[in-house]
Amino acid sequence: MRIGLFAVGRLKAGPEKELAARYLDRFAKAGPAVGLDLGRISEVAESRAGNAETRKREEAAMLEKALPEGGVLVLLDERGKALDSPAFADLLAGFRDAGKRDLVIAVGGADGLDPALRDRADAILCLGRLTWPHQLVRILIAEQLYRAVTILSGHPYHRV
Repeated sequence: MRIGLFAVGRLKAGPEKELAARYLDRFAKAGPAVGLDLGRISEVAESRAGNAETRKREEAAMLEKALPEGGVLVLLDERGKALDSPAFADLLAGFRDAGKRDLVIAVGGADGLDPALRDRADAILCLGRLTWPHQLVRILIAEQLYRAVTILSGHPYHRV
């Protein structure tokens, strides 16, 4: 199963981008052994619309264009469900084992996510109850993808 990332906003050159890339590279190298491949990374500019609702709607439309047909959509949202790392690995494995070809993990814009997009999502997750800057969210999800692969393969990276 190909796992892609979609983000509203672009990571600028610097330590955040380098760290996210390091974890994504680890994921890309280790993932195929457990049936997970790194898919497309899509970064889109924030909408310039005059109000939050329109911005969320426009950003959701960009995500819908980037989502492969039949793809699983996992949204990251502060009101989503909190999972521990083994449960996140199990979630990915469950979609993989159900024969899904593509999964996209999406980080919305500063205004949040369009309600219609939330209704369409296959899963809505949070990375804790704290609010995180988008740059850190990208690092956290990249690391969790690598951690999920190590959990699924029995590698000792993840210790309880």
